Amino acid sequence: QVQLVESGGGLVQAGGSRRVSCAASGRTFSSCVMGWFRHAPGNEREFVAGITPRGDMTYYIDSVKGRFTISRDNAKNTVYLQMNSLKPEDTAVYYCAARFTFALSYIPKEKDKYQDWGQGTQVTVSS
Repeated sequence: QVQLVESGGGLVQAGGSRRVSCAASGRTFSSCVMGWFRHAPGNEREFVAGITPRGDMTYYIDSVKGRFTISRDNAKNTVYLQMNSLKPEDTAVYYCAARFTFALSYIPKEKDKYQDWGQGTQVTVSS
């Protein structure tokens, strides 16, 4: 099991940037595919971005492509989500999630494919 703690959320103006981080401890972080999800009121929790264990492949949903960047530092057991050109519709609680895997090029988008979750960090984008 991996313990995950997100940080970096807050209030940001539309068009601004924010980086949220997720620190991991426990089972080998470098063997986990990592995902960022978000949950806005009235919506389902949705997949935003994912990164393979070695960090050599990433995946983004269309609405954040070109604005968000997921990255990881396996030496620091941390995954990041850099969010630029933020929009009010990006307002949500952002969660990181981990899935232990031997598949080096698999990035699941379904939340039930991830075993471990953080507590979330709120990002609010004001217009």
